[in-house]
Amino acid sequence: MKNLLTLFIILLGAGKWVSAQTYSCRANECCSIYGYCGTGHDHCGPNCQSGPCTGSNGVKVGDIVTDAFFNGIIANQDRPNCAGKGFYARSRFVEALARYSSFGTIGSADDSRREIAAFFAHVAHETEKMCFIEENGGQSNIYCNTTYPEWPCAANKRYYGRGPLQLTWNYNYGGAGKDAGFNGLNNPEIVGTDPLITFKASLWFWMQNCHAPFVSGQGFGATIRAINSRECNGGNTAAVTSRVNYYRDYCNRLGVNPGANLQC
Repeated sequence: MKNLLTLFIILLGAGKWVSAQTYSCRANECCSIYGYCGTGHDHCGPNCQSGPCTGSNGVKVGDIVTDAFFNGIIANQDRPNCAGKGFYARSRFVEALARYSSFGTIGSADDSRREIAAFFAHVAHETEKMCFIEENGGQSNIYCNTTYPEWPCAANKRYYGRGPLQLTWNYNYGGAGKDAGFNGLNNPEIVGTDPLITFKASLWFWMQNCHAPFVSGQGFGATIRAINSRECNGGNTAAVTSRVNYYRDYCNRLGVNPGANLQC
């Protein structure tokens, strides 16, 4: 998650724009596919990212992410040194969904299943099937980018990868915290200690960086590029293959075709 996807914006009328590293919409506003806050159809209709969206297809993500599906991902947690054992919980994932109502609910029912499979494919790769909570070796890194003054790094705090999608960098901790209701800059550790916050933070990142390209038809490969573009174009073929294999597997488990554009 060391890379922040940049969205090229086409102005769609009134409303302020929110980016992954700046602002979040107010409670009564929707965040449109292009990152604008507002209450109209362009904001709350199809491809709305978060808020009181009206473009939902009616799919209940919790009905698809069953205990069997979730537990099938964490089946390898009995191995030694598995810090995530007992930390990641389906109930907390389902609870976190309430803040991100457009996740897995845009397009057709098959589109919903594909997005769910894509999210958990990256989770499985980033955490070795929810075995790890923190980035291996990341504790030695601060990951403070001072070009985002709105998200100033706190003294003695480190913004290395934590949680299901290994949230990284001060601007992501700050943005996720503002949106999900925790102090990401002064207390980044909470992403690795609170089972509910950990899923809220990763769903926030997904909705900010991966949801729009995926639901617009760019395919699984676009989500790889959003999460870690350095793996693309031959940068880390093994990592891309791992992500794609998980995605194919979870699509198969959910009974849906993975679609096109799997590589990045």
